Amino acid sequence: MSQFTLGWEEWLALPGLGLPAIHAKVDTGARTSALHAFAIEPFGPADKPMVRFAIHPDPHDPELEIICSAPLKDRREVTSSNGETELRFVIETEVAMGGRSWPIEVTLTDRGSMAYRMLLGRSALAEDMVVTPSQSFCQPELSFGEYRDMPRHKRHRRALRLAVLTREPRNYSTRRLIEAAEARGHTMEVIDTTRCYMNIHAVGGEVHYDGRRLPHYDAVIPRIGASITNYGTAVVRQFESMGTYCLAGSEGITVSRDKLHAHQVLARHRIGTPTTAFARSPKDSGNVISLVGGAPLVLKLLESTQGKGVVLAETQKAAESVISAFQGLKADFLVQNFVKEAAGEDIRCLVVGGKVVAAMRRRGQPDEFRSNLHQGGTAEYVRISKEERDTAQRAARAMKLDAAGVDLLRGQDGPKVLEVNSSPGLEGIEAVSKKDIAGLIIQHIEGKVAPKAPRRSRTAPRKG
Repeated sequence: MSQFTLGWEEWLALPGLGLPAIHAKVDTGARTSALHAFAIEPFGPADKPMVRFAIHPDPHDPELEIICSAPLKDRREVTSSNGETELRFVIETEVAMGGRSWPIEVTLTDRGSMAYRMLLGRSALAEDMVVTPSQSFCQPELSFGEYRDMPRHKRHRRALRLAVLTREPRNYSTRRLIEAAEARGHTMEVIDTTRCYMNIHAVGGEVHYDGRRLPHYDAVIPRIGASITNYGTAVVRQFESMGTYCLAGSEGITVSRDKLHAHQVLARHRIGTPTTAFARSPKDSGNVISLVGGAPLVLKLLESTQGKGVVLAETQKAAESVISAFQGLKADFLVQNFVKEAAGEDIRCLVVGGKVVAAMRRRGQPDEFRSNLHQGGTAEYVRISKEERDTAQRAARAMKLDAAGVDLLRGQDGPKVLEVNSSPGLEGIEAVSKKDIAGLIIQHIEGKVAPKAPRRSRTAPRKG
């Protein structure tokens, strides 16, 4: 077996941490390896703990700051060469040097005053490796210039701490979001919205859950059911007040969930919708029907979801009967004209980050005007027009939603928005489009959450 020779100082890379060049001291007198790290923060669930940290790889350039994250392997006491004992986080990562790579254990400690940002101890060396103390750089040299060539977003390859607010932890959409987050190295915690409770005060505020204060999340994905809209949006507002990025903001959820308010907002932004009327007094029933052009017409409860509470009245008499029934229940509702040319079809556009990332056409069952998949409808891939794409994007923007399902009808005079959903289901549209929609959502969150490691003053580095 040929020997792999190392000098007392070498260049190496830690690709798993996104560090292409580290100037390291090779010290066989030290058993463990150590990597410079500050702003160290453990996070994630107990069964999959993570740690993230910042590093200044170039001792002479404190402005060059890289954010890293890795699975947390252990926490143990380490005694340094000066006899001081420190409790350090331990990670396992891959080291690459001279065309060879192998896994090593690394402890994290602040080496900001040291000239070498990494110490390579004897436990990191294989049997065929020989250290020649009188030589330097036996392996190919690297350069800190590689960091200057890195795209800015790759300087912050940190794992994110995410949470999804939902009462349905096992449904398809929740599972897919968790899978997509973990596939990109992030952690996702599932939180039952109704079990959150809040401590509201002037500075910061807190959200508690299961007897503990929740940590700071980089982002929260609210999937608030219609039955808990008020409480759910209160929880989202609390996260917003704490500076957490929320994929669906409390204002967007509130407005989109109230069909009357939503149509008023869409109209204000000159976005096409079916002709809509609203009244409360029974005396105005006839006038409301005439405002939308008479029967056939559609009646919708203001907080209906998945096609429930939506009725097609084909005659004037049927419309008056349904209106009377809704008023008897003291339920607020809308009256809309029936878009005949849609023929029981609508188009669901999935908007993420201001762009339509997928679309599908939904058809209702025979003799069923509702096309919702929950009502037995079917879906298929559809190509949408530029006008339809623009309408969907404008509707999501008007609702202030970074991710939304926008339902359109194809009317004779252009697309008409039926509804904007703040927590659209992913199962149907992923199956039809064959796209990783959950992954696109996580990717959008990565772009929105700016890493912010604290700046710290540095003294001149010393050898060690």
